[in-house]
Amino acid sequence: MKAEASSPTRKTTLSLLLKEGQSSASKLAETLGISVQAMRRHLRNLEEDGLVKSNQIPLGPGRPSNVWQLTSQGENTFNKGNAQFALDLLNSVKRTCQEESFEKILGDHATEKARKYRNKIGSGSLKQRIEKLLSIRQSEGYLGECRKDKEGKGWLINEFHCSIKEIAMEHPGICDQELTLIRLTFPDCEVNRTHWRIEYGHFCGFHIIPLEKD
Repeated sequence: MKAEASSPTRKTTLSLLLKEGQSSASKLAETLGISVQAMRRHLRNLEEDGLVKSNQIPLGPGRPSNVWQLTSQGENTFNKGNAQFALDLLNSVKRTCQEESFEKILGDHATEKARKYRNKIGSGSLKQRIEKLLSIRQSEGYLGECRKDKEGKGWLINEFHCSIKEIAMEHPGICDQELTLIRLTFPDCEVNRTHWRIEYGHFCGFHIIPLEKD
């Protein structure tokens, strides 16, 4: 691993690619406030480490443009837990339980986790509670952001990294429990899924609208 690749730019670049899905060297350089040449060096170092890869896309007449994105190994740098252990454990539980019992276990887990979330985020405006939730979930291996929706009625949560992605790929029902978890965390709101990375895109999204003016 080269010294340049271990600089703070390394983590920032990986985080930006995680959020954007893909990006050009010039756009990344502009965001980080460095030269395009320096950005390309960082990207080549990350490519040598197997963390990013480049693709050529047509942008009109002329030469195609290079865009960069994370590899699976690059995404795994954001994992903070042992996903394989959790997946093996979940598979073992499912083999020994009836489907109804398995769903109940997942539901009970979502209910208990939502209770803990509510206790930690406390009271406050919806924005304050969402920001506290994102901070808590970041410590669990998620990477998300929130912004006001276009109508100004609620908030959009986008989660670009999921600590249970490998589990969800094998057990999509886990994602239903994630939606239930968010709904139980904000019982004073209507919560709907807007994006699901297993189906399309590179992030999961939720729309949170207060039932009463926040």
